[in-house]
Amino acid sequence: MEISGIITALIIGLVIGALGRLVVPGRQSMPIWLTLVIGVVAALLGTIIAGAIGVAETGGVDWIELFLQVGLAAVGVAIAAGSFGRGRRIA
Repeated sequence: MEISGIITALIIGLVIGALGRLVVPGRQSMPIWLTLVIGVVAALLGTIIAGAIGVAETGGVDWIELFLQVGLAAVGVAIAAGSFGRGRRIA
């Protein structure tokens, strides 16, 4: 992976994090920076998984890779929101 690929993955990761947060229902009481970090990690993991199953390089838009990334981001946001929100709610 070249430096341009890493920069692209970071930018896409920010978007993936936002999409992952939108997919998770309800209000998430976690900072936006954590959502963005989760998105970057999910984008990188999604790319690795897509490469492992052989769907990373296609002739057009890599829809399977994108769905993997958004799904991983949604799972990450749900886990982080559940653990970050405990004990911080004001009743």
